Amino acid sequence: MTAERVNPPALSPPAGFSHAVVATGSRLVFLAGQTALDADGKVVGDTLPEQFTRALTNLLTALRAAGGTPADLARVTVYATDIAAYRLHARAIGRVWRELAGRDYPAMAVVEVVRLWDERALVELDGFALLP
Repeated sequence: MTAERVNPPALSPPAGFSHAVVATGSRLVFLAGQTALDADGKVVGDTLPEQFTRALTNLLTALRAAGGTPADLARVTVYATDIAAYRLHARAIGRVWRELAGRDYPAMAVVEVVRLWDERALVELDGFALLP
């Protein structure tokens, strides 16, 4: 699998994402939305950075179980219940991303939602990956 990150100079420089990812591979993995659920199905973490850490860990756990690595991620969507809080914690969230997933950023979007399936959830991540 190859993944080429494309960041055209005509667009604003990306910070923590890529504008486009051109990927070729033989397996496409769709990753279901992951929140900060523990193995017992309970939301863990009271802060947005804590919940983001668990949600990303859960997403990467599903990806690894499918045979992938963080570098295989082509697209991730972040659903947050409070964009202002997400922006406030953006640096901490960026550090979490780099620690868990590295610096090969997928194409990403952050979307504010009224609420998530579990009322305690502050953030959810889904995406897809291309595997060799």
